[in-house]
Amino acid sequence: MARALVTGGCGFVGRHLCDRLLAEGLDVVCVDSLKPGTGAKHPLRWRRPSVNFVFIEEDCRSYFETSCEHFDYVFHLAALVGGRMTLENETLLVVEDLAVDAALWRWVSEHKPGNVVYFSSSAAYPVAFQTEEMQTPLSEDMISFERSLGVPDLSYGWTKLTGEYLMKLYVERYGGRAIAYRPFSGYGEDQDLAYPFPAICRRLVKQRGAAEVTVWGSGRQRRDFIHISDCVDFVWRTMDLLPTGRSLNVSTGCATSFIELAGLISEELGWSPKIVGTTSRPEGVFFRCGDTELQRHFGLAPQVSLKDGIRRSLDVLRARATHR
Repeated sequence: MARALVTGGCGFVGRHLCDRLLAEGLDVVCVDSLKPGTGAKHPLRWRRPSVNFVFIEEDCRSYFETSCEHFDYVFHLAALVGGRMTLENETLLVVEDLAVDAALWRWVSEHKPGNVVYFSSSAAYPVAFQTEEMQTPLSEDMISFERSLGVPDLSYGWTKLTGEYLMKLYVERYGGRAIAYRPFSGYGEDQDLAYPFPAICRRLVKQRGAAEVTVWGSGRQRRDFIHISDCVDFVWRTMDLLPTGRSLNVSTGCATSFIELAGLISEELGWSPKIVGTTSRPEGVFFRCGDTELQRHFGLAPQVSLKDGIRRSLDVLRARATHR
């Protein structure tokens, strides 16, 4: 039976990935320090005990210093990522991610697991393509270490870009197998409220019936929202097919503004308020949407529409309110 190590496995994406790997019959070792502010939840809160699942509450850097175990897969999600407010105002917090990624690549270069799956980010793409004037779908080949690189999105983007470069060195200099995924705006029913999708859903549920509601920034900024189940499915279906050293978008190819998102949520709630931006809040880049050509090459297409995803999230919020 294949064994998988998942760092940061108690975070939003990590939880869903662990569940999928276990459902597919893999043994999973989950390493997570449960650091506040990362959205991590103890496994007792999201899954039943299982003989195929081992949880180690530890910083993955400490784990790498002592572990000599062999894994068929290493999924690296450990990172100090937060919402836009954190990325804008506490930009040096993510410097720690550089140390986390460096520890990963040193460890795998020594122990050579079967396949290293590095979770990068759409923030690694050049922001020059993400302005109101350009609004360019972001394709995987826009990042190439063989030619000049554009400027990524803040320190988090630089961190993920560096992680992908270290992956390139691992593949070319050490002969290891490694691939990377660039998720866009993943969302789901159990996502931390530091992220815009669940925060907007909860706010509109509370404000239902109001004449006017707000979203951050101008509200016209657009994002590529993809449900967490599709994110995990894309990874599972391609992790053994994607050529070593390559990166793949995890996206839908559909861009939705925050005003449009709030409108869809309000519609599902049965009312139609005026939706305006809040310019005192950060907006981020204006346009971030993934090109899906390479995903289509692997037969990937999202199964959960944005409307269905909204309905699922609102159903969970309604159920929680009922049980209080």
